[in-house]
Amino acid sequence: MTDSAHIWRQVSELVAGAREQVTLVAPFIKKEVLAATLAIVPGAVESITCVTRWIPEEIAAGVSDPEIIELAAEDERLHIALCPRLHAKLYLADNLCLLGSANLTGKATGLAPYSNIEILVEVPADHAEVSRALTDIQMQAIQASPHMAELARKQADLLKAEPEHSPRQEWYPVTRRPEAVYGYYCGRAQYSRSVEAAILRDLAFLGVPPGLPEPEFSAWIEARLHAIPLLKPLANGGTLTNVELQTALQQSTGMTDELARRATETIAAWLRKFGRFYTDVGTWEIRPGQELT
Repeated sequence: MTDSAHIWRQVSELVAGAREQVTLVAPFIKKEVLAATLAIVPGAVESITCVTRWIPEEIAAGVSDPEIIELAAEDERLHIALCPRLHAKLYLADNLCLLGSANLTGKATGLAPYSNIEILVEVPADHAEVSRALTDIQMQAIQASPHMAELARKQADLLKAEPEHSPRQEWYPVTRRPEAVYGYYCGRAQYSRSVEAAILRDLAFLGVPPGLPEPEFSAWIEARLHAIPLLKPLANGGTLTNVELQTALQQSTGMTDELARRATETIAAWLRKFGRFYTDVGTWEIRPGQELT
């Protein structure tokens, strides 16, 4: 135990006194800390809700574990939901609530060495701001699944193995079939190993959180496409020929003619799928508007 162990004592005493339900809300949750928390919850409690977020870059950094999904298989009371925009930290047991800065991790609770300086304050569970936050979470959260956990872990492992694929770096799509990406993302489709590897690489680089509905997923990718510096003319309402894009790729990345040509074709395909841009098939000019035939 470290000097911050009082955070763990606060959480422990809160959940140990629960009679009906427990709600754990934190962006970062480590499996061993959640398991220790569940072990304290009285058996009479029928419902345990856990709300968190699984951002691949954060998982790669080691601050969050998608493997907590395994605990839900072991304890049928536990229900895990994901809220990608989550930043609040709330711990509720019946009509009591702890509100503050601490995530459900070893460093935040004082269960790990060199722990953080954290604070949790007890407030009534029906406090107006607590109710507001829980309402927002309920509207935005989605139920987590083993597929989401597996996909988040795969993306995180790729980011750790290949640091150059950080979401903070400039991204160019590599998947030649952008129409296949969402089906793989939500677990509706399986592909060959090479196609899966390309899709996973794009998802990891994009930093897409799991569980987004298709409109939000497409909007996320569209925003990243528009952020590619070489595509600024399109974002400003102009056009871009395949020759211009291919030349720009060669100059900025050092690609060979063949690699730049394939990258240009791939980018054009992604723009047609996600970016509301179209290709004039006669001149390979990418432009906003209806597709020219």
